[in-house]
Amino acid sequence: MSVRIDIPGLRPESVAVVPSPLAELGMALHALSEPGHHPGLQGWATGVTARMEPHLADRMCEADFLWRTTFSDLFLPYAALPGAVPGGTLMDELDQLDKLSDEQFVDAALEFTCALSYGVEAPALLSDPAARRRALEVAASRGPQQVRFAQRLLDDPASVRAWLRRFLTDCAEAFFDETWSRLRHQLAADARHKTELLRRKGLAEALAAVSPAVTLDGAGARITVDKLTDGHARVAADGLLLVPTSLGRPHLMVLHRYGWQPVLHYPVGSPQLASPASVEELTLRMAALSHPVRMRLCRHLARSACTTSELAQVHGLSAPEVSRHLGVLKKAGLVTTRRRGRYVLHQLDVTVVARLGSDFLEGILR
Repeated sequence: MSVRIDIPGLRPESVAVVPSPLAELGMALHALSEPGHHPGLQGWATGVTARMEPHLADRMCEADFLWRTTFSDLFLPYAALPGAVPGGTLMDELDQLDKLSDEQFVDAALEFTCALSYGVEAPALLSDPAARRRALEVAASRGPQQVRFAQRLLDDPASVRAWLRRFLTDCAEAFFDETWSRLRHQLAADARHKTELLRRKGLAEALAAVSPAVTLDGAGARITVDKLTDGHARVAADGLLLVPTSLGRPHLMVLHRYGWQPVLHYPVGSPQLASPASVEELTLRMAALSHPVRMRLCRHLARSACTTSELAQVHGLSAPEVSRHLGVLKKAGLVTTRRRGRYVLHQLDVTVVARLGSDFLEGILR
């Protein structure tokens, strides 16, 4: 399984390596919402959370599906704007976000809620009644708060856009400006290094430096990103963007949304992960993960809690088949279950999985 990016005739000068403050803020919100994904950032997350005003923490929960699962493509708005690259400041990139059409904004904001086909052209949620109904039905499985936000977004996208800009600006003042002042030098240095590799040694060497999971084929016509998901994109005249992140490990993101410029959002630095499991735990848990279907289920359950029916629809399986696989994972202590109203939600325990070792954890969260 992999995400493939076709790059026929791509020139080195059409590849840009640029840090993005808005993408880093999105990753900061993700790390604060899912600290188990980022063991090396627990000290930073604890410090930020302790200083955060309660009203800002409440607002962070109001639309956390935009960053809890991973983070929304809204944090990479330049990919939707022809010829654009990340801005020099957070305000520049919020201005870029304002340039997205309402259709682009809503479709990207409800990407995870609606479980739409990501890399192909799909009906616009604002103009297609069936897609709109589907969005609200899936939002219902995530609780009333997400239903309210999705309804508001579909009915009045302008007010949500204004709310999001105010929220991100307040986050910058509360904690992110200080964090960005420390991180931007490391990211700028990494961008210069990758750009120099591009100039001196070519795209294959630069991609290898991004991650061992990113490779260029022998003909120089296709980039392959080794991930537990399938996807396909094609680089157009705008070229390819590489965006480094200091807060993102172990996530290696590939934006391959239909009609948007492809983006590789890759981590720099290598914080320490948790200790490995005992032999007995490792034997039991790796046996539970030996089936390829359960590996794919883990990828979804690592990002957000899902119902059995959601997993069945996404993976093309019957609900009883999914239940059997979930039973094996739960018996091994890898999956937790909680009830929300009439829905039963399952989620991967990433703290337990971290003890299986960095290779497995990075693979499913990549």
